[in-house]
Amino acid sequence: MPDSGLTARIRENIVLYGALAANLAIGVAKFVAAGITGSSSMLTEGVHSVVDSGNQILLLYGQKRAKRGPDAIHPFGYGRELYFWAFVVAILIFALGAGISIYEGWLHIRDPEPLLDPTVNYIVLAIAFALEGASWTIAVREFRRSKGDAGWWQAIHESKDPAGFIVLFEDSAALAGLVIAALGVWLSHALGDPRIDGIASILIGLILGLVAVLLAREAKGLLIGERADPAVVETIRGIVADRPWISHVNHVRTIHTSPDSIFAAISADFVDNLQMGAAETMIEMLEDDLRRAVPSLSSIYIRPEKHENAATAAVQATL
Repeated sequence: MPDSGLTARIRENIVLYGALAANLAIGVAKFVAAGITGSSSMLTEGVHSVVDSGNQILLLYGQKRAKRGPDAIHPFGYGRELYFWAFVVAILIFALGAGISIYEGWLHIRDPEPLLDPTVNYIVLAIAFALEGASWTIAVREFRRSKGDAGWWQAIHESKDPAGFIVLFEDSAALAGLVIAALGVWLSHALGDPRIDGIASILIGLILGLVAVLLAREAKGLLIGERADPAVVETIRGIVADRPWISHVNHVRTIHTSPDSIFAAISADFVDNLQMGAAETMIEMLEDDLRRAVPSLSSIYIRPEKHENAATAAVQATL
């Protein structure tokens, strides 16, 4: 069918498309409510939705750019470009989301404006909570499926695909922000103090700032380069060590060049009586076996090296 490619892309990025649809829908409603009622926290929530929408677009753009194949300038491909855009998203959340929210809250505290009928705010907040909740449910379901038996924080820390946990963080922050905004509006009217609405805006900004710092830390690690899962490393080591013509596996070093692409550098001590021609054939067969066992291996480098030389080099590297 002609739309099968589009359908596959939507299914692949269902978390991002779900979050984008929710944010676009409720962002307009929040700004309308803020304009009618003069609520600082509602205006902050509107900015929050705009920033989140932009973030999802950037992540979708990053995923598209990351799928480009290797070329002469980037022989390992462009997969890590996704990590760059994930870092940009974290900066935008901090600079725009948190910064504008805190500044708007401070303005409202310094020069408070009495709120009008809050009914519109409550209606918009309820709709927003339902839409954000739906997006959050999709994000949680997809992330739970990918994390396996690992704990939530461990899975986030070890994840090599930033799109999933970024949307999870954003939606969680959005739901918390909606609760704070609702409390801010209600308390402002109940206590007759419009400054409380500004305080709510600042609290929303602080939550966004915390989320931005956490996301920046995770994105930085991916951008610098992280090793593959330890289980994958041990699988590679076991396959190599199982070869009778290899007397010792010195080290297996890996790095993710994209969420589903791994480069592996292997140092191994070959038996002394192995001829060069036979070694070439055996290495090619070994690489085929490694790729069958670990399909995400995009590049493999195997270096014959005496065990004692590799051990000496490792000691010198730590000095």
